[in-house]
Amino acid sequence: MLTTHPFEDDKLREECGVFGVSGSDSAAALVALGLHALQHRGQEAAGISSFDGHHFHTHRAMGHVAGNFDRDDVIRALPGDYAVGHVRYSTTGETALRNVQPLYAELASGGFAVAHNGNISNAMKLRRELIRRGSIFQSTSDTETIIHLVATSNYRTLLDRFIDALKQIEGAYSLVVMTPEGMIACRDPLGIRPLVMGKLDGAVIFASETVALDVCGATFERQVEPGELVIVQNGEIRSIRPFAPMAPRPCIFEWVYFSRPDSIAGDQSVYTVRKEIGAQLAIETPVEADLVIPVPDSGVPAAIGYAQQSGIPFELGIIRSHYVGRTFIQPGDKVRHLGVKLKHNANRALIKGKRIILVDDSIVRGTTSLKIVQMMRDAGAAEVHMRIASPPTRHSCFYGVDTPERAKLLAAKLDLGGMTDFIHADSLSFVSIDGLYKALGEAKRADIRPKYCDACFTGDYPTTLTDQDDSVAVDQFAMLAERVN
Repeated sequence: MLTTHPFEDDKLREECGVFGVSGSDSAAALVALGLHALQHRGQEAAGISSFDGHHFHTHRAMGHVAGNFDRDDVIRALPGDYAVGHVRYSTTGETALRNVQPLYAELASGGFAVAHNGNISNAMKLRRELIRRGSIFQSTSDTETIIHLVATSNYRTLLDRFIDALKQIEGAYSLVVMTPEGMIACRDPLGIRPLVMGKLDGAVIFASETVALDVCGATFERQVEPGELVIVQNGEIRSIRPFAPMAPRPCIFEWVYFSRPDSIAGDQSVYTVRKEIGAQLAIETPVEADLVIPVPDSGVPAAIGYAQQSGIPFELGIIRSHYVGRTFIQPGDKVRHLGVKLKHNANRALIKGKRIILVDDSIVRGTTSLKIVQMMRDAGAAEVHMRIASPPTRHSCFYGVDTPERAKLLAAKLDLGGMTDFIHADSLSFVSIDGLYKALGEAKRADIRPKYCDACFTGDYPTTLTDQDDSVAVDQFAMLAERVN
């Protein structure tokens, strides 16, 4: 197989998207529609669970929402006024149907279905403790840890057992949970992962992004606040805050890349913020050139901002085909090499002889940028300057983003000159961390109390990383033992 996303495979990947509906006789159909709008957050698998007042029903499948949830027979098999759905791109757990969410279990209190966006950074430690106490895990997903913590809690009510479970976990989570008593939506105390609430004809809807509300015709009500639990029972909504207040640290990469540009994140237009990042790039890293060209599709808003600020014309120098699937079977190495052009191709007549500025959202391993620069040179570009609408990604994420280990991050291995040489560009520049904060309306990054989680750029992780620290300790012990032996 050959991926036909040569400009997208070397990206940071958001783990998943969640969507829940409470109080609609078309709940499952609405969830399927909402998941279509969140497909960019997870393209590996999708699932929907519903509750008809007596029984839970679940359908999970590998692949996209389309093809799995656009058939009437599938939706009819998911009856009920409550439904929760999930799209997945795994960061923990193997690629297998048993890890596809929503995860469902029968507890003493009845059925329990959970959809999770994020990553529990002490899941492995908790898992080991639960297994020692007799828990039997059916998946390798960190999300299942939540189910077992609820099942083994000593508190009496389901809500108290759920809160007890949440107080034992670390990391990032936005959860939508469905039980016989109703629906619960919550965010971690730092609000690292997003979650919003809307309404449609009396139904209450929860989603990872506002665009999913737009697509199904719902009205945006508000964000679920960091550390808040919103409980919906019999049409009534109540909110509780069981955690000590903390200064929020939402993931800054939602504005850089993860969220769709037509979403509103934290009361700000994602599209507008991305254009402003591009403008900051132009102010901080000007260069004489003839054209500003976006790397499609994620580089488009920043490239527009760069062009408007610099006065250099914006042009589509890379044309993307929207009619090619993710993979195709190829008969040999020669076709495999040519296949990368199925998805993106240089606009040769525009580029030839021109000094161009390529604008992209990030550099991870650098392999994608190398391909893009070479494509521009093959098309006859006189000069190729790369501008990146985020600071250098020097650290791995442990909060629900699929990131290579740090040793594989280009910016962790090389300085700016080394990275420029690696991708064979005439120049390379990144927006500064202060420039990124300025684009978000902040004067600069406050080192004492930054407003966002920007750990992938700064290494400033806002929570403890128990599993990571344990893994490092085990590795260090192994290395020490090897030296002793």
